Amino acid sequence: MKKILLNISLALALGFSISSCNDWLDGVEQTSTVSDEIVWQDEAYVDKYVNAFYTYLNKYGQFGEAQFSGSLTESLTETFKYGSVALGDRAGHPNNYVTNPDVISPDGCRYNIWDKDLAYGNIRQMNQFLVMQKKYSTFPDDKNLKWEAQVRFFRAYVYFQLAKRHGGVILYDDLPTSNDKARSTAAETWQFIADDLDFAATNLPKEWDAANKGRVTKGAAYALKSRAMLYAERWQDAYDAADEVEKLQLYDLVDNYADAWKGNNKEAILEFDYNKDSGPNHTFDQYYVPQCDGYDFGALGTPTQEMVESYEYADGSGFPDWSTWHTAEGTTATPPYDKLEPRFKATILYNGATWKGRTIASYVNGTDGWAAWKTDAKPEGRSTTGYYLRKLVDETHSFTSVQASTQPWTEIRYAEVLLNHAEACYHLSGYADKANKDIKDIRNRVGLPYSDKSGEDLMKAIRQERKVELAYEGHYYWDMRRWKLSATAFTGIRLHGLKIEQNANGSFNYIYVECDDKDRNFPTKMYRFPMPQAELDNNGAVTQYAEWQ
Repeated sequence: MKKILLNISLALALGFSISSCNDWLDGVEQTSTVSDEIVWQDEAYVDKYVNAFYTYLNKYGQFGEAQFSGSLTESLTETFKYGSVALGDRAGHPNNYVTNPDVISPDGCRYNIWDKDLAYGNIRQMNQFLVMQKKYSTFPDDKNLKWEAQVRFFRAYVYFQLAKRHGGVILYDDLPTSNDKARSTAAETWQFIADDLDFAATNLPKEWDAANKGRVTKGAAYALKSRAMLYAERWQDAYDAADEVEKLQLYDLVDNYADAWKGNNKEAILEFDYNKDSGPNHTFDQYYVPQCDGYDFGALGTPTQEMVESYEYADGSGFPDWSTWHTAEGTTATPPYDKLEPRFKATILYNGATWKGRTIASYVNGTDGWAAWKTDAKPEGRSTTGYYLRKLVDETHSFTSVQASTQPWTEIRYAEVLLNHAEACYHLSGYADKANKDIKDIRNRVGLPYSDKSGEDLMKAIRQERKVELAYEGHYYWDMRRWKLSATAFTGIRLHGLKIEQNANGSFNYIYVECDDKDRNFPTKMYRFPMPQAELDNNGAVTQYAEWQ
């Protein structure tokens, strides 16, 4: 693998080695021996510079560490439960945050990505590139525009991560000359993101040649804009962006829902590929595989009974009545797992499901096992809900041969764009028919019938589809926040699972249990996270958001 040397100023942007199955994403090594002028004399050097920004897809994706300190944001909802009571990433921190939100402050917030080592550090690195490009580049306009378009795509992507947390933030389109800079409004922030994505969409190709396959495209820019504009509540812009993705005629739903998020298919609009030989790779599987999967860890977080009950019958007859299984005494009646729609079986492992050629045994003392909340000293590998996560966990991964995981992370897939389009249509007068068509397309893939809806019933259908179609892909928590539903839905509730005991005759007793012993709480001020104290201390031009003062 070819290595290149870069100067120390470039090291701010390339503080890591990156590689991929694509030659263009080869490793980068930095020293202090080459000047900026030299970098901008070699096209290969500039390409490597740009390549570093692609790692942000890993950093802010479900396989990365930035969304909630490595824990899945679904654990902040009713859909996912971490099993450990001890504080730590992918352990007790999520449980503590949802039951004791007073731990969140400007001094400490695990949602925070503001600091110099994350979002604003990333933004400075990209602005450094853009400044140096204008100063030193003598390459033809077409090359410069493609580089700039990629960088501005990722600047929009990082600013989106900030905006969905805070609304109005500090905007930089140049290198700062002072620590003091005022915060922009939410409207200004969303416009900045839109402008960057419009530039990217205008100047990126529909498709790259084979040597550059995997780079961001016109479709990725429009798709990200369709997502961002929902948060901005700019419905026409969201609609138009999603419409542009469709007009490209490059993307479609894959036939099998279980393949939809696995990348390298017609549904993947934006993905990050890993490299099993030299890295980067990820550890997602290690944290979420079931017990007895060739690894003595895993199952740190598991789906809840509440999430299981979010799935309809496969025949389209509605939702099961789960009251039979809502009993602390237990019942020997088998839950209707086999009757649920295909997305359930592709997303959640349950007692009796097939996994890697074996049968999941999530009952007490079963092969996969049950762990009681709080009283089990070592719950790792065993479920506290009776379920395991199937979606995003690689069934082909063998821990006996390799520890690290390399399945791709799909940041945006076409199904999301259809749902973005549907939601925008709901808010635009006279577009209900188009929203209904989007939902029909999503449900047709899994064989679910659908009757056209209007008004609030239509919006409920959109919310339902986003919840199950995009389950565990990192959307649900943020969707509920932007819909302003979290304070009601996630306050005063407890999560549940099924404790399963095997009877002497081989049958099972299903006991409805609470996953923990505390109510959840989502205060309204959580609709915007606090500005970090470090920014307040170093920037005399800003004040704390009103709800956090």
